[in-house]
Amino acid sequence: MLFPIAILAGDAQHAWGVEVPDIPGCFSAGEDLDHAMAMAREAIEGHLELLAESQQEIPKASTVTAHAANPAYSGCTWAVIEIDITRYLGKAEKLNITLPAYLLTRIDSYVQNHPQHKSRSGFLAEAALKVLQGGCK
Repeated sequence: MLFPIAILAGDAQHAWGVEVPDIPGCFSAGEDLDHAMAMAREAIEGHLELLAESQQEIPKASTVTAHAANPAYSGCTWAVIEIDITRYLGKAEKLNITLPAYLLTRIDSYVQNHPQHKSRSGFLAEAALKVLQGGCK
């Protein structure tokens, strides 16, 4: 999932500040832009771990466009941090499902040409998350 981050430039006396609008209370900072972005990743992962431990829902990431329209973020630079949220969804469980052979062939072909999905299970989990989070209708 791509989480937008709002970045406020630092100067000689102040660190670069980062806020993750989709995760309430998720802030970070760094000595320069690169460090601020690396620290933002750590902040996001830390917040998601806490949410997972307390069995709270992982927030859905909005778009940069949606947040950039908010006057509270006027003057911010935007970036996105990609986070694989599947590790925060709990322990994997095995199950048996039945799908048409043609559909399985198409899924396997897609996964083979898109290695970011890693496996048929990874693809199906990601597709299910998109539907459950309202990304597909």
